[in-house]
Amino acid sequence: MKQIRSHGRDLGWLVVSAAIGLPAPVLLFLLVASLPATVAAGLGLGLFAAAVWVTRRLAGLQRRRAAAVLGAAVPASYRPLPAGAFARLRMILREPATWYDFAWLACQFVVGVVCFVLPVALWLGAFQCVTAPVLSAVLPEPTGYDPLVLELTGRSTVLSWVLVPVGLGLAVVAYRLPRPLVHGQARLAAALLGPTSKAVLIDRVGSLTATRAATVDASAAELRRIERDLHDGAQARLVAMAMSLGVAEDVIDADPAGAKALVAEARAGVGAALTELRDLVRGVHPPVLADRGLAAAVEALVLDTAFPADLDLRLDRRLTAPVEAAAYFAVAEALANAGRHSGATRIQVTIADTGTALHITVRDDGHGGADPAGGTGLLGIRRRMAAFDGELRLSSPAGGPTVLNMELPCAS
Repeated sequence: MKQIRSHGRDLGWLVVSAAIGLPAPVLLFLLVASLPATVAAGLGLGLFAAAVWVTRRLAGLQRRRAAAVLGAAVPASYRPLPAGAFARLRMILREPATWYDFAWLACQFVVGVVCFVLPVALWLGAFQCVTAPVLSAVLPEPTGYDPLVLELTGRSTVLSWVLVPVGLGLAVVAYRLPRPLVHGQARLAAALLGPTSKAVLIDRVGSLTATRAATVDASAAELRRIERDLHDGAQARLVAMAMSLGVAEDVIDADPAGAKALVAEARAGVGAALTELRDLVRGVHPPVLADRGLAAAVEALVLDTAFPADLDLRLDRRLTAPVEAAAYFAVAEALANAGRHSGATRIQVTIADTGTALHITVRDDGHGGADPAGGTGLLGIRRRMAAFDGELRLSSPAGGPTVLNMELPCAS
């Protein structure tokens, strides 16, 4: 029964595809009729705009249907339209995606009709072949409206029985054919309606430019933070120690006890300065991460959380230092966000190395509703991922749970 329903869905998909292609003759006629006038004097602007608008809607529908079949999005590659009717017209005329849409529409008209008619014809042929003996017995004499199978066999009983296995074979073909036809049309849509290689390259360059700018800004902000922490913390303590030691040097002969107290105070300041410097270095690059690797560093993070945490590590090798640092700080930020905002009582961290990518999942049982626009934590994680051409996917419905899926390329 499940297979029958799947076959019915495939046939329905082919029916809709044929219907999507049916407006092609009208739209292509509008295009051919309006284009010369549009280019010459703008007289056919309305017809051309209508043809483009309808074609893009049909193409968008087919993209969504193709994405559902292929399991991967088929993005459009239209550039943003400028202001002004004639400026938009020039953009649309120069847009390669416009002409790919019309090329797809012309192909879809032919392919959609053929892919719909072919299974129907096979089922009708299978039915006639299987029922040929019955038809031969029921219609022993020509009627003027004879089925094709009777004309082929000449109402021969032997030949009619020979066609029965042929009909069964046609039924098998008709049953199995729609699925390849559906995938074929989906691939055609992906090839003609998806972004061109030039569009992909332009988008890639834009993404890398934005990522580089964000990384530079983040690095500059991190340097400013380190400078501020050094200035307000360790540097201030070192200045205070220098002053205390200077005073102690001046009064050591006249007041040995006071000088001793000042030296003790300076010594305490040294300890505090060392602690602050260690904390600062740990924030830049934790020693445990450099010495023992990502697995041990994440274990230390999980042990330091304020609520129970489950850890699933599937790491069999040391990764490059930048990748380990990005993964470590991403997990640290995710745990901090869960502790501050989610109200979670338990968290689960999974890190798996697939050889080509490092997959990180952080899941908490909090109240959900996480929004990257609401703070800098998730934006910082996304920036770290983007610097390595990685990806962050967030799922946080109201009521929870919140799931962060991160992917970092880590091929050797």
